[in-house]
Amino acid sequence: MKKIEIITRPEKLSGIKSILLGHACEGMTVMSVMGCGKERGYISEMHFTSDDINLLPKIMVFTVVEDDKCEDILADISSVISTGKTGDGKVFVIDIAEAMRVRTNERGVDALR
Repeated sequence: MKKIEIITRPEKLSGIKSILLGHACEGMTVMSVMGCGKERGYISEMHFTSDDINLLPKIMVFTVVEDDKCEDILADISSVISTGKTGDGKVFVIDIAEAMRVRTNERGVDALR
């Protein structure tokens, strides 16, 4: 199993939801976050007079998927949410050793379905 963490612009949420639903990923968690990358929060439309880091509004979406779905999901994320501009975000993929559905005690990939 893989945990996919997507950090991107808030307006990309509907595209991410469509991708995950299209791959039968039934569960996801979405959080509003603030952050910046190597651009330090600078966007060309905004002009700053200091060297301060500017934190920008982002969303973080995470889901856990079966290993064989991961590459297809990553390819779709890249093609759907990329604008080619600074601030598109990052995706992190993390190995998950175990999962358990609390209500039924189902384990592994059965806990995802």
